Amino acid sequence: MISEYEKGCPCGDGKVPDQEGKCVMPEVTFMAFIMSLNTSALFHLGEIADPETGEKVVDYSLARHAIDTLVLLEEKTKGNLDSDETEMLKNILYDVKIRFVKAVKGDKKS
Repeated sequence: MISEYEKGCPCGDGKVPDQEGKCVMPEVTFMAFIMSLNTSALFHLGEIADPETGEKVVDYSLARHAIDTLVLLEEKTKGNLDSDETEMLKNILYDVKIRFVKAVKGDKKS
């Protein structure tokens, strides 16, 4: 998800301003990586539009792949994350799994 800060950010292509105002890629952190996978899952569920076309595309197989990657990371990092990382990953997984189920069930009703 895009934060309010990023919406007003003058930098494009996922970059953010550093302390001098220069546009740079954000720091690579575990939490940023998890947020990236979450964004990918939401994009493939059609909840986030393509920034260039404005089009929303649904691809359940790619959404499922992003979710499975998050599950794998949760399993493989168990006991090695700090409490904030653990909680964020748990909450993101819960949310994206619920969204996936709702999206698939909604399509089957159509």
